[in-house]
Amino acid sequence: MSRWKVLPAELDPRVRQLVVRLRRLKDHSGLSIRQLAARTGYSAKSWERYLGARSLPPAEALEALARVCGEEPTRLLALREVAAEGWTPTPEQPPVAGHLPSPEPTPGSPERRALRIALVAGSVTLVLAVSSAVLVTVRLMNDNSGGPTATTTRSAAPLAAPTPADASPYPCRIQRTDGHWYAGNSRTQQENLAVGNAGPDVAEAQCLLRRAGISPGGIDGIFGPLTEHAVKAFQKRSGLVVDGMVGPHTWKALRG
Repeated sequence: MSRWKVLPAELDPRVRQLVVRLRRLKDHSGLSIRQLAARTGYSAKSWERYLGARSLPPAEALEALARVCGEEPTRLLALREVAAEGWTPTPEQPPVAGHLPSPEPTPGSPERRALRIALVAGSVTLVLAVSSAVLVTVRLMNDNSGGPTATTTRSAAPLAAPTPADASPYPCRIQRTDGHWYAGNSRTQQENLAVGNAGPDVAEAQCLLRRAGISPGGIDGIFGPLTEHAVKAFQKRSGLVVDGMVGPHTWKALRG
């Protein structure tokens, strides 16, 4: 396997995810940079830039790489589309055509979905807190006056039984099936996850990390810094590449 140069810590996770995937494909192909250039029609210097995260590869280069490696190009093109959203041009990195840097999350991005989840959770917490305060106030008034407001208290009582605001939407139902561990949220063994992703696949990884004795924080389905730290700790303990992302090799180790 090639000894790759460590990627910059400030590299956008979406770009890191694409570059790590390209490096793995190149390693699995057994080709040198020059052989890869000859097979794909893109120069060795170009591939050095692509694999070093110094230049975003064009879609045609990824299609050529997929043909050489026997890989389905759809996943690579999807990863490139996501990476292009987080590409930040520098004096050595030209801007991606059709993509301008933006300080805010783009619509439909993992960051926007995570922000929406946080806002909804905050709104629910606020509503429950206000409802509880109103009910306590009404109950105290009834205790002090002993008047007809007791009827109001009884009619409002059903509102005082909301579900806890901090209840996790992703329970961990750990069980072992066909020699693999599952937590009841997802059965994937291939999905690539990194900081900014959200959903049941992330919750599944969080449950399996907790099963392995490494806490990712809450089981909230959001891939944040705590989850990334837990993934790195698990990868180090398992002898895997420590990149903080959950890919096929990390899934295999988590599933057991």
